Order: sequence, then C-alpha cells, then structure tokens
Amino acid sequence: MFGTAPMKLFSCRSSQHLAQMIADKLGIELGKSSLTEFSDGEFQPCFDESVRGCLVFIIQSTNPPADNLFELLLMIDAAKRASAYKVIAVIPYYGFARQDRKDRPRVSIGSKLSADLLSTAGVDRVITMDLHADQIQGFFNVPVDHLFGSAIFAPYIENLKLKNLTVSAPDMGGSKRANAYSRHLQSEMVLCYKLRKKPNVIEEMSIIGEVEGRNVVIIDDMVDTAGTLVLAANMMKERGATSIRAFATHPILSGNAVDRINDSAIEELVVSDSVPFVNNSKKIKVLSIAEIFATTIQAVTSNKSISTNFVF
Repeated sequence: MFGTAPMKLFSCRSSQHLAQMIADKLGIELGKSSLTEFSDGEFQPCFDESVRGCLVFIIQSTNPPADNLFELLLMIDAAKRASAYKVIAVIPYYGFARQDRKDRPRVSIGSKLSADLLSTAGVDRVITMDLHADQIQGFFNVPVDHLFGSAIFAPYIENLKLKNLTVSAPDMGGSKRANAYSRHLQSEMVLCYKLRKKPNVIEEMSIIGEVEGRNVVIIDDMVDTAGTLVLAANMMKERGATSIRAFATHPILSGNAVDRINDSAIEELVVSDSVPFVNNSKKIKVLSIAEIFATTIQAVTSNKSISTNFVF
C-alpha cells in the first residue's frame, strides 16, 4: 500500500516474461490488460480491470522497435485517464540512452526526448537500471530510481574466486563503472581507448595497462553489436591475458553479435534479462534482475529506502 492506495502491476508486450517473474517475487497477480491491433499496424492498449485510485506499475523495456516506447506511453496515458493515483514506469532497459548529448551538429538528443514524452504521458516516477549515461536522470522532472547491475554481477564475480583479477572497461566512457567494480573487488584495472569512424564501427583501439597473466573481467552497461567487446577481448588475449569474461547488463545483441562472441576470446558473457532474447550460445549466461526490481517496487510502495539494493 502507498498510503491508502492499492498497488497493481502491469506489463507491456516486450517485457511480459520479466514482469511475470517480478509479480511472482512480489507474490501478486500480474494485472490484466489487452491490446487491439489494427490492420495498418496501429495498436491500442487497454486495462481490463479498474485502476482507479491505484498505484500502477507498468513494466516495459524501451529497446527498438520504437513501438515498445510508444506502447509504454499509451499505457501510461490510459492509466492516468482511468484515474490511477500514481503511475510508475519500470524500464529495465532505457532505450535511446546513447543519444544523451549533441556530439555533432544537427542531431537530436533522443534520451531527453524520450524523457519528455514519458513526462507528457503523465508518469510520476521511473525505475530503471544501468543507464548508458548517469546524467540522463536529470532529463526527468520526476523521481528516478537508478538501479545497478552490480547487485547481480559483483556476487557472481566474487564466487568465481579468480586469482590475479583485473577489471576492464571496453572504452573510456565506462571507466567510472569499472573503477567502482575494481575498488569493490580490490583488483587492478585497465582501460581501453577507442576511436570510431561512425556508430558501431571502430577505427582504432588501444589498451592502457597490463593484462599478461591476469584473469580479466570486462564490465559494460550494454552489448549491442559486440564489436568493441570482442576487439578488446581479442587484444587482451594477444597480450597474454589468462582468461577473459564480460559482463553487460543489457543484451541488445543485434546483427551477428552472438556469432562474434562465439568466435572470440571471451570465455563467458554474463548478461541480465532486462531485454528479452533467445539465447543460443553456450558462452552466454543470463542472470535475472526480477528480485532486484521486485524489492525496489516493494520499497517504493511502502515508502522505504532502496539504497540497500546497491552493492556499491
């Protein structure tokens, strides 16, 4: 209960499996909703039960296609128009987050636009995980609970009991995240520096630090084409790394990313289930974030602190 408001949990199409797992962790039924599709591709979501006066949580990752984002917007709008007390968007993977600034002339800032659209739809709070850039939280004028994949990854790495452990970031942008892991695990750290010709195409990469004889774990927020990750792993193997594992919260895995990983020096890629995908690779291991989100939703509902969900 949020004050006197009952809590209800709903899901859009893209995140139904994760939403059901979260509902199971909370010990509640997933709310009933449906979606009407028209022949031209237009769709209209509908709540099939009353949400009047309720604290409504809507779960949906906004990875492409853009229909995922728009479906979430329509659900938020429908909840507000149905007199929901508060509407909280639970977005395990916040899409368009790589467009967080104007890095060249005449481009949009997609992550800011997405935040504006969610606000316009009427969202009262956002719960998300491992934003591509921390400053995206400031794009919202509502509270943002920013969770971290370290809650599942750090214990997993510790249980591996790797000797001569080195933490790495695949690029300079991930140095802060890698440094946090390095301090927590009391390990050494190396960085990768890359130059891009254009998005998803790397022109040059260099490694800053020593990896010979080290067990390396590469930490990132997402893996898309896996080009950067595989290039970094292969270079580290050539420089004498004993083993290489990678951890990425959001498994976008577009194009032939899985084939790249299978053919690379990476021994294991550990990801979360923030984005649904069919795992046909023996190298890829999926850890669920359902419990983290369930605990956070319970804390928000009961007005309790969520800081206990943070490993570091």
